[in-house]
Amino acid sequence: MNFKLPEKVNSIIELLKANGYEAYAVGGCVRDMVMGVAPNDFDITTSALPEETMQVFKDFRIVETGVKHGTVTVICNHEPFEITTYRIDGDYLDNRHPESVSFSRKLKDDLARRDFTVNTLCYNEEDGLIDLFGGIDDIENKIIRCVGNPEKRFSEDALRIMRALRFSSTLGFSIDDETTKCIHSQKDLLKNIAIERIRDEFTKLLCGKKAFGVLSEFHDVIEVFIPEFAELTDCEQHTPYHVYDVGCHTLHALRDVESKKLLKITMFFHDFGKPKAKFTDSDGIDHFKCHASIGAKMSREILKRMRYDNKTIEKVSTLIGIHSEPCPKTKTDAKLLLSEVGEENYRDFIKVRRADCLAKADPHSHDEKLKVMQDLLDEIIENNECYRLSDLEIDGNDLIKLGFSNGKDINLALQILFIEVLVDNEKNNKNYLVSRAKALLEEI
Repeated sequence: MNFKLPEKVNSIIELLKANGYEAYAVGGCVRDMVMGVAPNDFDITTSALPEETMQVFKDFRIVETGVKHGTVTVICNHEPFEITTYRIDGDYLDNRHPESVSFSRKLKDDLARRDFTVNTLCYNEEDGLIDLFGGIDDIENKIIRCVGNPEKRFSEDALRIMRALRFSSTLGFSIDDETTKCIHSQKDLLKNIAIERIRDEFTKLLCGKKAFGVLSEFHDVIEVFIPEFAELTDCEQHTPYHVYDVGCHTLHALRDVESKKLLKITMFFHDFGKPKAKFTDSDGIDHFKCHASIGAKMSREILKRMRYDNKTIEKVSTLIGIHSEPCPKTKTDAKLLLSEVGEENYRDFIKVRRADCLAKADPHSHDEKLKVMQDLLDEIIENNECYRLSDLEIDGNDLIKLGFSNGKDINLALQILFIEVLVDNEKNNKNYLVSRAKALLEEI
């Protein structure tokens, strides 16, 4: 296989080789090229020791933050490239970081310490593709396999457990039997890993094309850091609306929602409140009243625990909180919802609700009310109709000029005017609103 490396990458490799050192693009970038995917970035491995690398690139700007572990970052035309010396890792005592590293002049020593065979591929334009651990075969067979002994690989760095699941989901690969067995048996090692690192891998997993299968097969692994997930599988739904238990329904809804990070996270957590809200009536029918509000609170707590950013926490908990609300049937209803959650959340509500429906029993898997909801939004936006307080043709300063002085009275008057305009957009003109405000001033 012959590939054309980006000019900057090739020039770095060639400069190292011109000074007598081996150098290759390595890891995920080569894996992606083999799969016909354009890499996002390139890592370079070399036989040059860190000080030798810095000497080769003495005329470049260099960042030395990773020198202790053999990594020198070279800035080439304003773009950073990590160049790492072949190395052998020492003992891992914390299931994450080696206590020490020693440098090597042998490429195989460096590749032998890596996580999965598909990430051991190396390439330069002179030597071509280097495959010492069967990475090409595993790519062709769509297999994630540890380099060497999987038990050793995971005990060295337990985050590799989540990386295996993430790669399986995003690449659409299966995980080989021995690696799978060790993932299940060593899953509790994830308790030693920073939740931020787990969160990042988990989020990428959710967005992968094979997330349904991975979460089904490795739900016990997810339960290590999201124990609430276990309750979903045990929660049956004996209702006319459902054909799956809550866990299976969740995975179907996750699969069917648009591939957008915040929506994937929302669908994973959207029914976490159901086990706590479940009530079975005398006819054996299950009910889940208030599960959305319970789920919104739970998701907020879990996302905080996993150190998600505030924007994600707010967005996801908002969508979960409203996901089972009645769809707007009139333009006034639509404007009220828009005023409460905003246009972006309104649109995402439709996407969440559609995925939620698709995971239900027929005929409830298709909800015509969603089309009405979308049509109402399109009409409101197209006609530039008022649905935010800021869209009113009158504001607090205007009311002060009319004689309002109390802040509470101003807010009350604005709310009354806003509701009137939501019902009848023709009233959103300055003359009418001034006249109506004068009447309200007398009433107040």
